Amino acid sequence: MFTKQIEIPSPAEILDKIPMPASLKKIKAERDKLVSDALTGGSDKFLIVVGPCSAHRQEPVLDYVEKLGKLSEKVKDKLVLVPRLYTNKPRTRGVGYKGMFSQPDPSKSENILKGIYAIRELNIKTIELSGLTAADEMLYPENIHYVEDLLSYIAVGARSSENQMHRQVASGIDVPVGVKNPMNGSVLVLL
Repeated sequence: MFTKQIEIPSPAEILDKIPMPASLKKIKAERDKLVSDALTGGSDKFLIVVGPCSAHRQEPVLDYVEKLGKLSEKVKDKLVLVPRLYTNKPRTRGVGYKGMFSQPDPSKSENILKGIYAIRELNIKTIELSGLTAADEMLYPENIHYVEDLLSYIAVGARSSENQMHRQVASGIDVPVGVKNPMNGSVLVLL
């Protein structure tokens, strides 16, 4: 079977092609501060990262973030709500649907380039629709640079928490990064 190889543009090229609109940069900066303050004690608000295990279709995600945006307005004095838009689906055994990044349409074949475009568009629409910036999981550290300008929180999952590359990339990201305890449940890795 023949497969066509396509070159994936650099993160800088993708950000030039699908930039965050200037009108959303102020919202992003405000949201980053809210999230950071909630985690560092700069405010007495609680950070709540909420949503489905994986974002794999744009329509239901946008429906959910629109509702979450309305709820956020009602609870903004006490809570900072951040929608989970986890666009990579970790797989312990490596088989099955791997998420929007690899396969933007679960019913079609994998297409990473279309996946990158789909994720950027989804995050931009999320901010436009709800006024909220999202969280995503850093499953593949080399891919985070395609979306880090759009996210206010990044998670390192249980399968990745012991990986040195994830830790190094996490230390250089400008937004908060949460690290789960590893799959064996040990908290020593986190310490």
